Amino acid sequence: MIDIKKTDELTPQELVTIFKERTKVFVVEQTCYYQEVDDDDYHCFHVRLLNDQTNELMAYSRIMQKDGYVTFGRVLVVERFRKQGLGKQLLSAVLAFIAANFPGQDVEIEAQAHLTKFYGSFGFKQTSEVYLLDNIPHCQMRLTAANI
Repeated sequence: MIDIKKTDELTPQELVTIFKERTKVFVVEQTCYYQEVDDDDYHCFHVRLLNDQTNELMAYSRIMQKDGYVTFGRVLVVERFRKQGLGKQLLSAVLAFIAANFPGQDVEIEAQAHLTKFYGSFGFKQTSEVYLLDNIPHCQMRLTAANI
């Protein structure tokens, strides 16, 4: 089940679960020490893919409105649910939400470089050279509103 809520609509337990999984993936797994929970978390939509039977978090992303475009990030699949196609399911839900709620706006992301093919399968085009962000290779990618 896909669940999308603003930060102030989440229960404290839901928010802690999100932050625990994000920290586990982006700080611990990737050994990348940075301020993972940030000010964008106050003003974003949290997209959760939940297990239909247990309501357990399986995959997650957040969506943010920026000046002139929309972005999303912190895309993750909980480790024990990987290799089941949930990333594609999550990203489809993210893009459907953006199309419905931010019509006519392009989507720009900072993608980890090893995921350019994955995002490319949804129509994203690489718009920058690869660069290091927190010591992890990234690149800018864009999906025009017409292609969502």
